[in-house]
Amino acid sequence: MTVTTGTVLWEPPADARQTSRIGDYLAWLERERGLTFADYAALWEWSVTDLSGFWGSIWEYFDVVAHDPPAAVLDGAEMPGVRWFPGATLNYAENVLRMPGIGDDEPAVLAYSQSREAITWTARQLREQVRRVRAGLKARGVGRGDRVAAYAPNIPETYALMLATASLGAIFSSCAPEFGSRSVIDRWSQIEPKVLVAVDGYRYGDKSVDRRAEVEKIRASLPSVEHVITIGHLAEEEDFSELTGPDELAFEPVPFDHPLYVLYSSGTTGLPKPIVHGHGGILLEHLKILALHHDLGPSDRFFWFTTTGWMMWNYLVSGPAVGAAIVLFDGNPGWPGLHTLWDLVDTAGITYFGTSAPFLMACRKAGLRPDKTLKGVGSTGAPLPPEGFAWVYEAVGRDLQLLSLSGGTDVCTGFVGGAPLLPVRAGVISGRSLGARVEAYDPAGEPVVGELGELVITAPMPSMPVGFWNDPDGSRYREAYFGVFPGVWRHGDWITIGADGACVITGRSDATLNRGGVRLGTSEFYSVVEGLPEIAEALVVHLDKAGDPNGELLLFVVPADGGEVDDALRAKIARELRGSLSPRHVPDQIYAVRAVPRTLSAKKLEVPVKRILTGTPVESAAARGALANPESLTAFAELARERAVTRPGPD
Repeated sequence: MTVTTGTVLWEPPADARQTSRIGDYLAWLERERGLTFADYAALWEWSVTDLSGFWGSIWEYFDVVAHDPPAAVLDGAEMPGVRWFPGATLNYAENVLRMPGIGDDEPAVLAYSQSREAITWTARQLREQVRRVRAGLKARGVGRGDRVAAYAPNIPETYALMLATASLGAIFSSCAPEFGSRSVIDRWSQIEPKVLVAVDGYRYGDKSVDRRAEVEKIRASLPSVEHVITIGHLAEEEDFSELTGPDELAFEPVPFDHPLYVLYSSGTTGLPKPIVHGHGGILLEHLKILALHHDLGPSDRFFWFTTTGWMMWNYLVSGPAVGAAIVLFDGNPGWPGLHTLWDLVDTAGITYFGTSAPFLMACRKAGLRPDKTLKGVGSTGAPLPPEGFAWVYEAVGRDLQLLSLSGGTDVCTGFVGGAPLLPVRAGVISGRSLGARVEAYDPAGEPVVGELGELVITAPMPSMPVGFWNDPDGSRYREAYFGVFPGVWRHGDWITIGADGACVITGRSDATLNRGGVRLGTSEFYSVVEGLPEIAEALVVHLDKAGDPNGELLLFVVPADGGEVDDALRAKIARELRGSLSPRHVPDQIYAVRAVPRTLSAKKLEVPVKRILTGTPVESAAARGALANPESLTAFAELARERAVTRPGPD
């Protein structure tokens, strides 16, 4: 199938309003509120202008379980500082474990792993597992405000631990076990967890990975930890099963903005930022997007390939709140081949298949034709090009809805995506999410339509962070999102918004690296590479590469004391990055340079280097007057010319 950007690949069926959850919501608005909307565009406009009306309707439509009712929907309108649902008390875990439409003896969690046999928990079993773990945590002194950290994969135990932690009013944080100890310590040393739950290792395809040494390093670097609890993922010895007690399942009523979990930025400009999300904001946002946008509900089995180190895990595991069972996968999605996850559709009865754009493109390149019966396919992590859209409809299914989603850890959702009432067009994100007033700003801070601009959010959303951990005056939070356009959230993506609300995102507007759909922070590279005695300085950039979803990761190093960068040192650098961070952090090429370009305030200049390497002239890539060492750019310009000469032409 040959398509161009904008080619229509799917249209909503004629009865979409009668068969979709968003259609039922529209009927409810008419019946209960006297509101009628001709189309999605009109509904979106109302949702971002009457914030109290819209978010109040989400609370009521989904019948949120609260212990104390809110005094209002929101207090204030200026960002940051808006208070949502003041006076309300509730608990995220209580609302998830209600599992509307899932019978007590029906599956709620289906888990598949390359480390052990499949596990299925019914709704009754999930509640019992959460009760048991909650009792065990409580017996170990965990209570409201304490932090519980999980160094664990996408398995049922991690899910039960998160819900149990939330039920106590404690605060959860997870890192995937492929994270090296340095990455984990950088994150958790900031929040000082009381309990550490960790796997002893895992299998990735046909390889066993022992993590006991990493767990010991993490434990030794976190003096706040009072209890270490092991999940025996490789061996049978464990003490996670000892987390138990006689207590009944109960839920601590907490304010709407009480911390639920801490997610982390990629660490581009320093230590990863600890982003605190609240019970109420996450609950309302996920109810809205999973039901009204993904059309999930009872009888659905919701899958998204993710690890516990990516916000999509937090997104996935809210599925039971809208009545959808969730499907977890732990292992290598490419082993023994790219068909592995597609085979899971039949094995687990998946109705909604979520993954990353690079994975879809890799399947296309490999010539796969899964041919599955699905209601929807979700794609995120990177822009999906038109040929990726075409492949889904040609090789996966013609009747499904492909929802290309973009958002971020910062809001733990997608603020642009699709909906059952919107068509799917190749290479285009169908629209802006309900309640998300997304606009494109030009450099002067003026909104533009049909032109490339900075992605901004100009009205508050409940799932915007409660704040950053250990940022009592909110200065780091304001600087991160509101420092460029006062009172307006700047996200750091380039976006073009059409007159019809459809969007095209063309990449990050900052220096964050995107490796196979996973964002990597430059500071993590530097802490490892510059920690080697042979290296004085380093700079890393990521380049898109035709036909390769991982792109090309280039590392530039300045050798210490006039040394040389030989093959042995390159191998050592790769080994250190793999061990301390992850295999994704290993660069494709390592070059020696005499100096790293820096601003007058000593900040490294990754973005100008990336521009130069992709063909931008030096004089256009960076303002020489702003550089402390403008001559350093010459080496990158020479490399760009060499690469242009040696790069193969089109087939």
